[in-house]
Amino acid sequence: MVKLDALAKKKEEELKTFEPRSRSYMIFLVIFMGLVGNMDNFISLVESRIIPEIIDFYPWLNKDLFAFWQSIFGIISFSVFFIAWFFDAFGRRKGILLLMATLAIPCLFIGLLPWNFFFVMTMYGISIMATQSNAWQIPITEESPPKKRGLYGGLTFLIGLIPIYAFVAGPIANSIGWYWAYGIMFFLFLILLIPLYFMNETERWKRSRKEDHGGKYLKIRDAIKSMTRKDGVYVLISAIVYTLWSISFKMGTSWGGEFYTDIVGISDDTFDTYLTIGGLLTMVGAGIGGLLLDKLGRIGTLLVGCIGAAIGFFFLGITQIPIFFWMIYLFMPIVLAWIMVYFGEIFPTRIRSTAVGITNTAARSSYVTAPLIAFGLFSLDPGMFSLWIVAGIIILIPMLSLLIKPYETKGQSLEEIERDR
Repeated sequence: MVKLDALAKKKEEELKTFEPRSRSYMIFLVIFMGLVGNMDNFISLVESRIIPEIIDFYPWLNKDLFAFWQSIFGIISFSVFFIAWFFDAFGRRKGILLLMATLAIPCLFIGLLPWNFFFVMTMYGISIMATQSNAWQIPITEESPPKKRGLYGGLTFLIGLIPIYAFVAGPIANSIGWYWAYGIMFFLFLILLIPLYFMNETERWKRSRKEDHGGKYLKIRDAIKSMTRKDGVYVLISAIVYTLWSISFKMGTSWGGEFYTDIVGISDDTFDTYLTIGGLLTMVGAGIGGLLLDKLGRIGTLLVGCIGAAIGFFFLGITQIPIFFWMIYLFMPIVLAWIMVYFGEIFPTRIRSTAVGITNTAARSSYVTAPLIAFGLFSLDPGMFSLWIVAGIIILIPMLSLLIKPYETKGQSLEEIERDR
């Protein structure tokens, strides 16, 4: 009887819940993390509009060389693991400060000192490295009630996808230079320091630090050693899926402008319209992704996103019709919504950010491989037809991860997921 009572008590402790945050605080947190995510999104996607201006700025540069050097400086992005570890070691609030600073300060240097291409690419590499942490999603994962985790995650992602880059990059590039399309991010960083002051540390991280880390800061070696075999399996799945998504997305978004203005022959203004519509559709995709995660489940959401994006890639290469360009921008965020929510909730709190960081570090190989693939394809096919076909094939491969029957987390608390996974 005593043994049964002890087991019951242990089970009760495992399912120990947290007092939910107020609705007003969750609205604040969704908006704040969404704006941090928008910094991430802006820096990642602004190049889709200004690559032609960057190439024209340096007399010796062409698209082949730009793709090559982009891959070389993409090696910097492997350092993203340290941002992720920092979130587990020092907390989500301090981690958000580090993340925003790493995003914004290199962008300021790009704006101030654009004349040396290799200096610019170093700053670009550091800032792009920070965009790949996606750590701004972790406070949402840990603070959301189970039945609204997908919704809140999707809404945060939606705010992050507001296509400010599509509205302002062209006018900034035409008036004060493409380099200030990056530099303005520093001023957004200064503004976001205000809501950071009002952000609370998550209760799950504070409890994890006390119970799992003995109240001490988590060392990198201890974080990695504390991972179980099951954690390792999910890290591997996550890394493969995120890497393939990143390669496909990087290929698709980086070269849309060059494809339509140089190959198809439309004007910059017409492409600005295409890009603005595409950017708005990323918000629609994020909203759909959030709804599908809670209604259809995690597995079904992945299938919808991958198949829809692949159709867009394949038929864009065949037809050049903009509707298929827009399909890429609609369906790729659905896959990313799945990545952000699922990767955040499938790992235990004690190593959540570190595990996601390992996944993101592995996925950073896309910032080397995607430009190299583009570089090779440009040499074989200057018309860029094969670029879209290859990107479409790559985004279908993540569906193979479903063959190992990953755990469905729909509607469960983080404690239930950790126990039953």
